Amino acid sequence: MSVTELTSPPAQPLYRTLADHYLGAIRSGVLTPGERMPSVRTLMRTHAVSLSTALQVCRHLESEGWLEARERSGYFVRQPRRALLAPVKEPEVATPDPAAYVGVHARVSAIVARGQQADVRVDLSGASGEATLYPSAALNRIATQVLRRYPLLLTQAVTPNGHPELQTAVARRALDMGVQIAPDEVIVTHGCIEALNLALRAVTQPGDTVAVESPTYYGLLQVLESLGLRAVEIPTSPRTGMSIEALEMAVQAYGNIRAVVVVPNLQNPLGCIMPDAAKRRMAAFCDANRIVLIEDDTYSPMADSPTPLKAIKAWDRTGNVIYCASLRKTVAPGVRLGWVIAGRWHERVQMLKFAQSRPNDSLLQVVVGRFVASGAYDRHLRALRQTLREQRERMAESIAGSFPAGTRLLVPAGGFAMWVELPPNVSSTDLFEAALAQGVRIAPGTMFSNLNRFDHYFRICFGLAPSADLEAALALLGQLTRQLSER
Repeated sequence: MSVTELTSPPAQPLYRTLADHYLGAIRSGVLTPGERMPSVRTLMRTHAVSLSTALQVCRHLESEGWLEARERSGYFVRQPRRALLAPVKEPEVATPDPAAYVGVHARVSAIVARGQQADVRVDLSGASGEATLYPSAALNRIATQVLRRYPLLLTQAVTPNGHPELQTAVARRALDMGVQIAPDEVIVTHGCIEALNLALRAVTQPGDTVAVESPTYYGLLQVLESLGLRAVEIPTSPRTGMSIEALEMAVQAYGNIRAVVVVPNLQNPLGCIMPDAAKRRMAAFCDANRIVLIEDDTYSPMADSPTPLKAIKAWDRTGNVIYCASLRKTVAPGVRLGWVIAGRWHERVQMLKFAQSRPNDSLLQVVVGRFVASGAYDRHLRALRQTLREQRERMAESIAGSFPAGTRLLVPAGGFAMWVELPPNVSSTDLFEAALAQGVRIAPGTMFSNLNRFDHYFRICFGLAPSADLEAALALLGQLTRQLSER
């Protein structure tokens, strides 16, 4: 195969393009563990590359744990340690029990406060990347250009639902996900959490029941409690997302579910991706049962997929799906810009946004809108996904090498975080406390549910760059887990 026949993005270095090619062969079983990798000379001749490039290919795959060098014999395919870990277990599908989120805000807040008050050296509790992963130079440059062109922008009144530049950029990007909307259907918000808040306020009343994934993002639990809503947790597969069968059971059993909140693409904290057939089925089921479907699609640009993931909104024919998203994870964690496409509740959400927080400022909308509309955004996403994939593989290998028997792991196909299942007798709350005492912070599983089902799970972020401190932190977590399992 010639270099021109390889299909990896041209923006990445040639050695990575070739490494991806051979990584695909390893993952598909064409090159099996113990088999010799094509020699450096063979790589040079086959792909017409230099000795330096051929060596970089092998060394990159070696650093990622896919090859091992044997003296005087070359490189051989190895079995990654993470492949030896069993995958996270699937949930049992049964009629869910409804539970009021009483006290969940206090419990989550206590965990967050403990982490904030501690002297943390390595924070693995989040779900975003380091500041250096984001396009700060490009955003700064655009901001300077915008202020020179519009010197009164900061002192002018803002447009009600969002600046047209950002609205148009969002509407154009939505086409990639199968969603056709007009720019004025985009209501700009202060991040995705405000979008979800507005969506829930628009379609529910205090005391109503809302179906959520189990486990789910703890911020959603806080929003539900603050709005006086009851919730029913629906079992969610770490591979395919919310169980539609369990949702159907819950609807039949209780009959008063007003809305469903779901993250179909790279769900937080599991990292699962719902198949398109399930997305279509869920959209049809909710529509037929007059249940509002609220979709959080913040993470889909982070997927490894060569083509954009489809949103559930792509199968919405009646305006029953309220679509929420954000740019905080993909463009800049310091910029709280999100949006909601509210379907038939557009006017209601529009008025609630005005009443609750008024319009967002114009400068950030224009800056981010111009960046998202440019080719620089696509290049940034390619580089970000590649970096995160490398960091994800490295962390999975470290977990597999450091944690005791009984640990389970399912590596997600994108995103920023992994869901780790500890041995059955190990509490993630105990691990959280023990690690925090030594300056390492994780997100224990008890934050992600009100039903105490996930105390031996935790979420860990792979958005940090490789470092000695990070490796030491992962080794510490493994050591503490081993100690807790031997009690």
